[in-house]
Amino acid sequence: MFAAWRQPRAILWTAAAVVTLGFLIALEIAARHYGLPGPMTTQVQEVIVAPKSGFLLYASMGLMMVVLTWRQRFISVGVAIGIDLVIFLVRWAADAKVTEGHPFGNGALWVILGWAVIAVTRRTGPEQVLLLKGVGLGLLLVTGRKTGDTWLLITSKTRTQVLDQYVATADHALGNPSWLVGRLVESTGPIGARFLDYVYAQLAVAAVVVTVYQLRKVAVERRFPGHHLVRTFLVIGLLGPGIYMIFPVVGPIFAYGADGGHWALANLWPDTPPPVSTPHHMPFDEITPRNCMPSLHTAWATAIFIHSRKGPRFLQFAGALWLIATLAATLGFGYHYGADIVAGVVFTLTIEAALRALDRGWDRAGIQLVAYGTVVFAALLVSYRYLSMQMAEYPWVFGPLVILSMVSVIYGYVRTTRLWEPKAAPARQPEPQPELV
Repeated sequence: MFAAWRQPRAILWTAAAVVTLGFLIALEIAARHYGLPGPMTTQVQEVIVAPKSGFLLYASMGLMMVVLTWRQRFISVGVAIGIDLVIFLVRWAADAKVTEGHPFGNGALWVILGWAVIAVTRRTGPEQVLLLKGVGLGLLLVTGRKTGDTWLLITSKTRTQVLDQYVATADHALGNPSWLVGRLVESTGPIGARFLDYVYAQLAVAAVVVTVYQLRKVAVERRFPGHHLVRTFLVIGLLGPGIYMIFPVVGPIFAYGADGGHWALANLWPDTPPPVSTPHHMPFDEITPRNCMPSLHTAWATAIFIHSRKGPRFLQFAGALWLIATLAATLGFGYHYGADIVAGVVFTLTIEAALRALDRGWDRAGIQLVAYGTVVFAALLVSYRYLSMQMAEYPWVFGPLVILSMVSVIYGYVRTTRLWEPKAAPARQPEPQPELV
């Protein structure tokens, strides 16, 4: 056992677990400093109290079940539903109404934790490792959501000044797409807005659908593939909030709309694009998250689109639809500027390229692509901050340059990953056989 733990892979996983635990404890302490429960506390609470998203918990259970047999899956789903029914009846009997979150989902979390106990107490060897990986995969999705909520709290408390004026000014080079799409969404009425809101809110569920397809053979092959969507999702969620802290932006509906209250610069969104004037830092409240730059919803939707390309036609169609609808929602609801969208796409492709290169082994093409994507992403942020006036004054110069920079990263990603795809061996032609005359 001691010799096994000394293996490089075991050391790496142990170090990752220690770092993750330390990170969660640090976020818990930070949240407590501001008088709110952290990610670990809120997760423990959802064992009993109504979860914030029951759909997310069942999606997490779906991820965990990729390592189970079909019989175990049916039993798990039945147990989860049964537990939810019991908890629902107990709340009904106690007249404990659910005012926030969903009245279901606790059962799914109980099942995930139950399989964790079974893995530790009833499994050994490779079967134990595989089951623990499945449990960890399910819990990572939930923990990532809780961690993200705490990160957003920290951004609102620690970044009292926001850079929305700079991004809004730079967005003139792109034609103020948030204002344009915002008016289009308003014209669709409540039906269009409700559909886009559902797509925007259930992004994690779409990711689970694609991931379950990617991991559909795990139960048979008894191993996980080298790279899948969850890895990209987690790295995006890990690195993205760090950019929030460097480049805090609240979004047009808050900085230029009614949702910003008296903190808003003016009530202009989505009817009147902001005038071009010298941008400045502006103070904002300690409630609104500074979660615009880059747009992580765009980043995650782009990752879903990329990973759905190798699926069946219906999954490809769903991935494309989810990306388009997410872009429409992020802009149409005033949550993001066009500049955020461009940065989010470059951000995702760079991360995806790095993870694929790590999985297959670094080569010159992979290093160049990741380095180029990193430089383009940094150049975009620097331009938004220090060249925003020039971008607004010369939109026909800077607008195409911004789009071209994004397209160049897309082209580089497609070209490089195609080189990485295994070449199909040519079919052997049968040799001519002598015939009897």
